[in-house]
Amino acid sequence: MANEDRDPEQRPLPEALLEAARRADSHEGRLKIFVGAAPGVGKTYAMLQSAHARRQAGTDVVVGVVETHGRPETEALLRDLEGIPRRQLEYRDRLLEEMDLDALVTRHPEIALVDELAHTNAPGSRHPKRYLDVEELLSRGIDVYTAVNIQHIESLNDVVAQITHVRVRETVPDSIFDRADAIELIDLTPDDLIQRLREGKVYVPKQAERALEHYFSPGNLTALRELALRRTAERVDQQLLTHMQANAIAGPWAAGERVLVCVSEDPRAAGLVRYTKRLADRLHAPWTAVSIETRRSLQLSDDQRDRLTDTLRLAESLGGEASTIPGVGRSIADDVIRFAQANNVTQIVVGKSTRSLWFEMVRGSVVHDLVRRAGNISVHVIPGDKLPAGSLVRTAVETAPRPEPFDLRPYLMALALVTIGLGAAKLIQPWFGIENVDLVFLTVVVTVAVRFGLSPSLLASVAASLCYNFFFLPPVYTFTITDPTNIAAFFFFMLIAVLVSNVAARVRGQADAAIGRVRTTESLYAFSRKLAGTATLDDVLWAIAYQTALMLRVRVVLLLPENGVLEVKAGYPPEDQLDKADVAAANWAWSNDRPAGRGSDTLPGTKRLFLPMRTGRGPIGVIGIDDDRTGPLLTPDQRRLLDALVDQGALAIERVLLVEDMDRGKRTTESERLRSALLTSISHDLKTPLASVLGAASMLRDLSNGISELERRDLLATVIDESERLNRFIANLLDMTKLESGAIVPNSALHDIGEIVGSALRRAGKILTRHKVVLDLPADLPMLQLDAVLFEQVLFNLLDNAAKYALPDTTIMISSHRDRDQVALQVLDEGDGIGPAELESVFDKFYRAQKGDHVRAGTGLGLAISRGFVEAMHGTISAANRSDRSGAVLTIRLPIPAASDALDTAA
Repeated sequence: MANEDRDPEQRPLPEALLEAARRADSHEGRLKIFVGAAPGVGKTYAMLQSAHARRQAGTDVVVGVVETHGRPETEALLRDLEGIPRRQLEYRDRLLEEMDLDALVTRHPEIALVDELAHTNAPGSRHPKRYLDVEELLSRGIDVYTAVNIQHIESLNDVVAQITHVRVRETVPDSIFDRADAIELIDLTPDDLIQRLREGKVYVPKQAERALEHYFSPGNLTALRELALRRTAERVDQQLLTHMQANAIAGPWAAGERVLVCVSEDPRAAGLVRYTKRLADRLHAPWTAVSIETRRSLQLSDDQRDRLTDTLRLAESLGGEASTIPGVGRSIADDVIRFAQANNVTQIVVGKSTRSLWFEMVRGSVVHDLVRRAGNISVHVIPGDKLPAGSLVRTAVETAPRPEPFDLRPYLMALALVTIGLGAAKLIQPWFGIENVDLVFLTVVVTVAVRFGLSPSLLASVAASLCYNFFFLPPVYTFTITDPTNIAAFFFFMLIAVLVSNVAARVRGQADAAIGRVRTTESLYAFSRKLAGTATLDDVLWAIAYQTALMLRVRVVLLLPENGVLEVKAGYPPEDQLDKADVAAANWAWSNDRPAGRGSDTLPGTKRLFLPMRTGRGPIGVIGIDDDRTGPLLTPDQRRLLDALVDQGALAIERVLLVEDMDRGKRTTESERLRSALLTSISHDLKTPLASVLGAASMLRDLSNGISELERRDLLATVIDESERLNRFIANLLDMTKLESGAIVPNSALHDIGEIVGSALRRAGKILTRHKVVLDLPADLPMLQLDAVLFEQVLFNLLDNAAKYALPDTTIMISSHRDRDQVALQVLDEGDGIGPAELESVFDKFYRAQKGDHVRAGTGLGLAISRGFVEAMHGTISAANRSDRSGAVLTIRLPIPAASDALDTAA
């Protein structure tokens, strides 16, 4: 740490100190990421080299998972390191190897090596993504070394796709990258990487040829290299800034450029913002627009306040940050320099003053003070004549003047308090003398200034001075002053009274302004919390309409586009209606992204004022307001409050719409998957039995005289069997349709489960002819509340599934037992069992496990229908593997009704 650069007058930022304290007190591990621009630059090799260095220093290092990709030099580094054997998972008849997270946590090394941070884990793993494994290791106090390519960073996904024309599917959230305690960039020039590729050090020869033709072109590699350098530099710059803020180090440390522009209510401030935008683009640097709030800010007119607000909004719209900070220093320059040093700003942009030399000599010059006190910070002074003279492009909405009616009561109260002070002064004069009388009057003046403001306090100052002269300075009861010393006393009393009243009134004004800001902030915070807690679009729209109406005392209507047409979605009061003129104004505001209607420069004769609701992605809706008054609807303060409400509401609407889009996309993907599975199933499961029926019927027709009676019976049996199979397939489709539409309503009654099992076995007789069926049903099982028809279908589907996946001549067992307040019914087979990753998938629609050629074709709907039927009867169904031998076990659990228990007790 550069202690010599510490500013003794500057305190560390509380946020930076809290973050540093959290990291120091946290028991979490530290994360180091090795970043590369593309595969083959040597990230894994560098990670293993660092691991060897730490191991030689006595650190316990264990390999969780490292992919060598067959590179000899990488494999050589891996041999001497302790590794955790990988866990094998079966997925679609393949054995996949994944990191054994539990074993690694149990081993609990000081450093774990986890390669390929963006990797997607195999189904059946604890976490779907490897970066989630890394987060668990960190949470358990294990340091992690990992590697990732820049194209896997989520925020750069679109940029990489545009550059390489390849969409990377495996991504890592930026939050993982930003939380890293250390980042090491492994850089290699494009020529060197291409040479490594040609030498076969990255991919096998054929794969390397394809890579050179597409992804690994010199242009692509150069662009990816720049992305890696810039993203790493951003993270390192943020770490440097946090370090400086936590240790109160005076900046700048010019490791990277940061630009700050000072803005005010001056019309030319918009030109400063645009200049700063161009400067920041040339420097590829972040930039901030800052406004210093001083006592003078309280005296700004409404137009000046609006102009300053629009300037800050312009900065945000151009990609910068906007900040308003309270003035706490001796001058504006001190506050700007303090902000610049705290945020490691390297360049400040300020406008050249057009004030007179006399004004600058008396009041000082912010520009001159900045230049003198900037130190190592560059200051750009932009001449006024080079700034655009036009006014800001801003929303043209007329605002109502702030009502400030004259009130006589504060002035009367000021005179009354002076009178009371006069009486008190007369009472204490005999004991304390004339020298202390003036303190009584000063107390009165301060009281009036604090309670009633500047103008009444000035009146109190004049009245107190006259009373002091008339009643206490000799000759008394006249305004004549004979003693020169009394003249001086009277003059300084008058001067001090005026100054004190002015200072006290300013403090009161600042306090009133602060209280107003606090109330507004509290209201906006409560509004934001309310929006954050809403999940549906209707709730969000209602919250926006109600809060806006409550805070501004207006009627509100919200319109959103639907099929290209604006539609009213919410309002307060709800029964409010729009006429044709309002609809036209709302459509104009939506189409042109500008205000329209009452008080604006477009369609000002309409009843309502319509404002577009926009986010960074563009306009998303329109809000309309009105009330029963005539003239402009809002004061300038209310207009600024409305802007804040609209901005928050627009973000909330966008959030809900994005969630709906994601859900819609998921549903579309699922529908496409199901449609594809359905078409595949239909093409096979309809065509196969139909072909069998058609073939058998054709033989009966064409060869009726040339076949024996036995062959004829076999052909007829084929027709019947395949027709029944086709009937089951169609019934399954109809049952699944009924389930998804909610048309299945169980006709429940008390039934003996043994009777339903017997009925299902008789129905499944042909399916089970090649298997031995064993029953284990206790005689004392209670009766269950269920639908006999649906439950028989469930059992039939389970028996059909067991017959398909168990080898011929094996045993299928049906057993049942009571488990507390439930009855469990199990169907056990002696097949190959179910893979761990498929225990839940087998209940998905159209899911069919692949277990070999002996498996009979099916629709993949039987178990899905069974789950739907069982859950409709308030039960559960699950799949597992047998513990005594190979095979699957499907378990149904149904609750025992109270009526059945009562019958058992009576019996």
